[in-house]
This record gives sequence, structure tokens and C-alpha cells, in this order.
Amino acid sequence: MNSSAPATTPEAPDGRALPVELHLAGTYRRLVRASPARVWENVFDWEHLAHLHDGSFGACELLARGAWGWRVRLTLAGREEPQVIELRADRAAGHYASTTLEGTGAGTEIRVVLAQRAAHETAVVVKFWVPEARPERLGPIGAAYAQAYARLWDEDEAMMRARERMLGECRPRGPLEGSVDFGPAEDVRAALPLPFELSGRAFRLVEVNGALLAHSTVCPHWLGPLDDAPVADGAVRCPWHGWRFDVATGACLGREGPSLAEAPEVVVIDGRVLARGPQRTSG
Repeated sequence: MNSSAPATTPEAPDGRALPVELHLAGTYRRLVRASPARVWENVFDWEHLAHLHDGSFGACELLARGAWGWRVRLTLAGREEPQVIELRADRAAGHYASTTLEGTGAGTEIRVVLAQRAAHETAVVVKFWVPEARPERLGPIGAAYAQAYARLWDEDEAMMRARERMLGECRPRGPLEGSVDFGPAEDVRAALPLPFELSGRAFRLVEVNGALLAHSTVCPHWLGPLDDAPVADGAVRCPWHGWRFDVATGACLGREGPSLAEAPEVVVIDGRVLARGPQRTSG
């Protein structure tokens, strides 16, 4: 395990080479229950790092990206000093590597090989190459990386499987029809938030500034889950990529992006709360 290899001499953003000799600290293997398409989609998705993995990372700023991969300035959770991380991928060859260009661990390379095992299974082999030669240090470093990557892949796999399932369920939708009777308003307010379905679509009933509103529980970006998203300042935030949406209007906030799917209107009739398809006037 403690073999050494020539460094790939990654270049920092200013073009200088990082003169390091790398040593193998450890290997992490996993069978991910998601298709290679979802895994590669995840590899190129830099934006989820600070949101899906908010227990591991803090702020994440995109510096560059392209067909080759991406480069970001990334802060580890609980730390102030940022790192510059660059990911370069060769999808045709089935591998990619992320290199720390600046900050703690500069020169470290995480090299990953992906191989399809079944329609919805991808074998992953991760090797941790670090600029550390002392044998007594390599083992603990490798163990720490393996533990961190097990947690990251747990979170990634859950997202990939959920997205794959949602993509499989996508189909053209007709207008919202029918209604849902939640019962007496006083009881409903005490039980919020309340999930419900209408016309085969998932929504949630919430209260914003005293008004009862319904919103779609599917993020229109990557079909992420908004079922448990807290309502803050009248908006919900997707846990996958941090996209925010106004609950009252469904509009995407802080960026250009699609709005939430049309939601039922919520009315109180004879003291009872109903969610119903929007009442459209002819003419």
C-alpha cells in the first residue's frame, strides 16, 4: 500500500508546477447502486459540494470549468483557510483525478476509476496519493480519507438514486384537477407542514406570514426533494444544490432558473382548508 509514484506535477492557477513526490496512503472501494450516467453527472457537478455535503464543506466558488472538469475554491467545514481543488476527467477512459492546488494538502491527488457492473451499478476505486513519505503517517492519512470518502459517497449515492428514480417517473402532466380537504383550519395550522398529492403530483401545505400556501416538493433543477426543506423568509432551499424558491410564486430566487411547478391554490371555506386546482376563468 505504501508505494510511491512520480507526481503528476499539477499546475497551480498561476501556471507554476507543484514539485511534489506522491505516495499511496490508501484505497477505497465501493459498488455504487447507480448507473454510470448518474455517477459521471455527479463527477462534473461541482455545485453540490457545499450543499449536499454541507457537513464536510463550507463555501465553494467556481473558478473555471469545461469539458475537462472544473476548478473551485473550497473551504472545509469548520476551517477558514480555503483550498483550490481541480478535477480533471477522462470519461472515455473511465477515470478522473482531483488535485489540491493550493491550501492544506497541496499536491494531494485523489485518483478514481469507474467501471459499470450492471445497468444501475458502478464499481468505484479511489486511491489517495499524498505528499507524505513517512510510513507511520501514511496509514492514518489513508484511513481518514477512506472514512471521509465513505461518507461523501453515501450522500452522493442517495442523491444519484433519488434522481434516477425521479427521472424514470417523469411524464407529461395535465392540469391540476380536484381538491384535497384537510379539515378544520385550526387543526390544520397546528399540524403544519402537511404533505399531500393532487393529480398524482406531490405538494406540501405550509404557512407563510399567516397565509396558508402549497408548493411543489420537487426542485425543477435536478428533481431534488423539497419535502423537508425549511421555509425561511418565505422561501425553500433545495438540499442538493442550494437553489431557492419563493413559496408564494414558485419563482427561482437569486439566479436565473426555472420556477417550481404550478401549485394548487389554498382556500378556507366554511372553516375548512382545501387545496384545489387553480380556478380558471373562461373568456
